[in-house]
Amino acid sequence: MLYATPRLEPVDLQVLEQVDAMRDRLRHAVQQAPRKWTLDLRKALTASAIAASNTIEGYRVDAKDVADLMDGEREVDASDENKAETLAYQQTMTYIQSLHDVTDFRYGKELLNALHWMLQGHHHPLKRAGQWRRTSIRITAPGDELATDYEGPDQELVPDLMGELVDWLNEGDLDDHVLIRAAMAHLNLVKIHPWSDGNGRMSRSLQTLLIARGGVLAPEFSSIEEWLGMPGNTWDYYKVLREVGGPLWSPERDTLPWIKFNLLAYHQQAQRVQHRIARSNACWIQLMEAAEADGITERQVTALHEVAMVGRVRRSRYERAEAINTQQATRDLQALTKAGVLTAVGQTKGRHYVAGPRFPHNVLEIAKRPHRIVNPYTE
Repeated sequence: MLYATPRLEPVDLQVLEQVDAMRDRLRHAVQQAPRKWTLDLRKALTASAIAASNTIEGYRVDAKDVADLMDGEREVDASDENKAETLAYQQTMTYIQSLHDVTDFRYGKELLNALHWMLQGHHHPLKRAGQWRRTSIRITAPGDELATDYEGPDQELVPDLMGELVDWLNEGDLDDHVLIRAAMAHLNLVKIHPWSDGNGRMSRSLQTLLIARGGVLAPEFSSIEEWLGMPGNTWDYYKVLREVGGPLWSPERDTLPWIKFNLLAYHQQAQRVQHRIARSNACWIQLMEAAEADGITERQVTALHEVAMVGRVRRSRYERAEAINTQQATRDLQALTKAGVLTAVGQTKGRHYVAGPRFPHNVLEIAKRPHRIVNPYTE
């Protein structure tokens, strides 16, 4: 028996309808935007999701450094341990995103264990990866390792429970909205807690996989991992998991509070992405206008857009984004630096570029334009 999908209340259906409307608008906005900056945005959102999900587990790498690691840069401000966790999660997320349009796709125990190996294989055999746990599991309360928050089901029950979950993923509640099914997949996996480590990130990854398979919008624009990693939201995340899951495996409990929490997350993350797309689009338009006046090439606009939206750009990142060689990328960035549009920071190894004194100030103002996030349940 698994935790069951609850009946939604009218207010929940209203919030879900609003999320669908925002996702539809985001899909159209992304389709109409220049491909260059939408690719940058997708990469930045993936980096933010990875950084946030790892932060929940205590691995801290800034989202800008995660993006650099994704591009092959290794001179970033992070420990070797945090780099390893980031790269492993990137590999897992990249594969998950690639599964969005596989025609003969099916969920299976082997798939879930393979994803777990991608995420945790670098810890094997000290922490067994890609195989169900063979011991009991106890989840401690945040900040108090002696206090037990949750005890998972006995290890002997795990194979059958995972078989039941896989069957449900393939055949269960298929008439329910994909976002609701994704939230329930997350809850059931994290409560079965089938592996000795990495269960939280795997549960969030499974939720993202179901969203990706939904096909409405690229998973980078739909994942709630960035939202969950925000400090206040992380605390609420732990709180609702305790409230709904109970102290022991107890699938008879009411799961509606978990669904409400996820609907809030979907809604507010969609708002954040919507605002970011609007700022990105406005920055791109203003940079293109400035480029015409100042003799900046359209190719160089890609580097300037990265600086406006992220705060910096690296030569290696610009090189890959524009599919040019190292010499061309170096010349472009040096020309922008000489013109005062960019300022170089650091030595050759690990060097990056930030806005210089002649960077268009109106673009920076647009990039930093504040926005307001509303709670759909109260406003």
